Amino acid sequence: MSHTVVQCRMENGAEDTECTSIGTESPPNGRMSTDKEGELYRQLSKTLIGSDGHQLSNELSAPYEFPQFPIEQIETKLLTVQKEKEISTAAAPAREPSIGTVHDIDDDVDLNDFVPHFQRVNISGEDNTGVPTEDLQSASKLLIKALDIREKYMRVSRQGFPSNVNRFLSTINGKPVTEVQVMDRATIEDHPVHPPKIDRDPWDCEFLPDNGTVLKCVKGVFMVYENEANAEQNKNIDYGVPDLETFVRDMQLLCALIADGPLKSFCYRRLSYLSSKFQLHVLLNELRELAAQKAVPHRDFYNVRKVDTHIHAASCMNQKHLLRFIKKTLKTDGDSPVCKAGDKLMSLRDVFESMNLTAYDLTVDMLDVHADRNTFHRFDKFNAKYNPIGESRLREVFMKTDNHVGGKYFAKLIKEVFVDLQESKYQNLELRLSIYGRSLNEWDKLADWAINNNVYSDNVRWLIQVPRLYDIYRANNCVETFQQIIRNLFQPLFEVTKDPNSHPSLHRFLQYVIGFDSVDDESKPENPMFDVDVPTPDEWSDAENPPYSYYLYYMFANITALNHFREDRGLNTFVFRPHCGEAGPVQHLVSAFIMCESISHGLLLRKVPVLQYLYYLCQIGIAMSPLSNNSLFLNYNRSPLPDYLSRGLNVSISTDDPLQFHFTKEPLMEEYSIAAQVWKLSSCDMCELARNSVITSGFSHHVKQHWLGPNYTREGVAGNDMTRTNVPDIRVCYRYETLMTELSNIFRSVLNEVEEK
Repeated sequence: MSHTVVQCRMENGAEDTECTSIGTESPPNGRMSTDKEGELYRQLSKTLIGSDGHQLSNELSAPYEFPQFPIEQIETKLLTVQKEKEISTAAAPAREPSIGTVHDIDDDVDLNDFVPHFQRVNISGEDNTGVPTEDLQSASKLLIKALDIREKYMRVSRQGFPSNVNRFLSTINGKPVTEVQVMDRATIEDHPVHPPKIDRDPWDCEFLPDNGTVLKCVKGVFMVYENEANAEQNKNIDYGVPDLETFVRDMQLLCALIADGPLKSFCYRRLSYLSSKFQLHVLLNELRELAAQKAVPHRDFYNVRKVDTHIHAASCMNQKHLLRFIKKTLKTDGDSPVCKAGDKLMSLRDVFESMNLTAYDLTVDMLDVHADRNTFHRFDKFNAKYNPIGESRLREVFMKTDNHVGGKYFAKLIKEVFVDLQESKYQNLELRLSIYGRSLNEWDKLADWAINNNVYSDNVRWLIQVPRLYDIYRANNCVETFQQIIRNLFQPLFEVTKDPNSHPSLHRFLQYVIGFDSVDDESKPENPMFDVDVPTPDEWSDAENPPYSYYLYYMFANITALNHFREDRGLNTFVFRPHCGEAGPVQHLVSAFIMCESISHGLLLRKVPVLQYLYYLCQIGIAMSPLSNNSLFLNYNRSPLPDYLSRGLNVSISTDDPLQFHFTKEPLMEEYSIAAQVWKLSSCDMCELARNSVITSGFSHHVKQHWLGPNYTREGVAGNDMTRTNVPDIRVCYRYETLMTELSNIFRSVLNEVEEK
């Protein structure tokens, strides 16, 4: 056993007292043996801390333990930090407030004026990456190649790509560099916190005339021809859609890149550095961030905007809500015919009598819609949970848009969820509705359901999810080839863009559709890689399901052509945001990196450092659902969400399926609160996650200007309005400076090599 000797001299009145204290590795029992010994420690602490310390007796704990500071001292420190901040920002221009009439940021002020005062962590010296110059240059070339590929696909598909990465790429590629634009002045009168309510019928919109173009589906991709003559000569309008050969080549290049040993080491080191740097940042600046949040009037975590960026419409209610709704419908509408059994119409009461149940018998346990320990790694059992009381008939009656009652009950149920949203005021949803691709009239039926039942809320936008179920449709002879699914999915969309009067309900409904999702069990066995000689969709008639990347490519190619066509007509465009990286091969994440604006889940990024670093550099949105993953694929304590957040990836929290995973009326707040408790997230962390969710979401630019501030598209601190987001400028500045440093390291090494040559 080792011994520690502490020798000290201290003055006590006129006497000098010498003391020797001998201790061991094990702490003593914490109680002072005598008053004399207690006085000794008190005097010793005065020497070490300073004789002006007040009420030191309250601050001292047992010897060799860390002292616990009382709340008074914490408050004193906060006041000091606030004073420092006031001094450092005395000469800075006033930020735009959320309440009041202070002027907005002056447009002639340089962006550098918005640099908050905080403790920065920097690595000095030329060689600050920790790897040899040759390794840095080779790694940088590969990373820049990957960034270049993504930029090409995002640009051609009219999806988002970060302006800062674009500027760096322009420098390398010799293109003209677009400077950071300082936008026009926008005052609080122009952009109050709450967007104005629409005072018209939400389904009203302008109907354009038919533009006379001709549409054809060629090898799985829709082509647009200016007229019939061009169609006969195969002179389609060139939208620059990457062909299958280009995609396969890019995909293979990136798959080789993520397996490159030196690059994996480099990216792993950078990610480890980012984690450690964030821990140091929190250690040094946590009090400053807290002080900044306290200084903002009215705004806190509860009243900042949050968007649930990944939630399915069929399970957007909690189990108690569904139970109450079924009971109420059974009592008030029990005699209405709701479904067919053979040739016979059945009322809701008949359905329950066939199960020997009454409204009184129903309980949450009997519904059996909640995921439990039996669903872990069993996606089939999880899908069965969508059937209340194990009855697919009840799912059809209450959770489908296309049924005997025209989806009336499902619409009522969703509108009750909308009422809860309007009461909470600051929560918003991006609900997924299914289009299966089995018939051409699915889109019209869905649009009619939404408009006839007036399923609309200012707090909600729609994504269309496409299940990857070709093999099932083929086995049941619903389709002959994969191209039939493509045609059923996209032909109505091209037709309504060409002539809105051909599908009037669909034209109205598409105003509020923001994008597409691709869903199903990713852990299904498949061959993740394919070559150029893979059959095209018009030739794919096998019983086997196409690979994940094949689905994504043909959805991407048609979304790209559709976006160009709609943009030319002055209509809204769509983004691609699939489920990705929940399970299965990592190649799924590669194809999403190339073609998708953001993804849901992304759990497998934790195993692929190169991809994780690329997702960080491009700030690709990742909507994570830790409670969903906990029940299906990954225990909660193993979730990579806190690691992703500390490294600076663009993560947000979402619910996925409140019906299966949540208990309360506010599932999104439940998700945030559990994450905060388990991972000890600060208020700043939670507000940052909320801000990320709004930026990633598909709500319009105009709406985001109200929620985040009129200048939210500016880079760094200039784009943060703390009076709306409650995210301190310190945190935003740290994230921006760190990202710019990483990009600079990569691009500078390549530029230096070019200059040397």
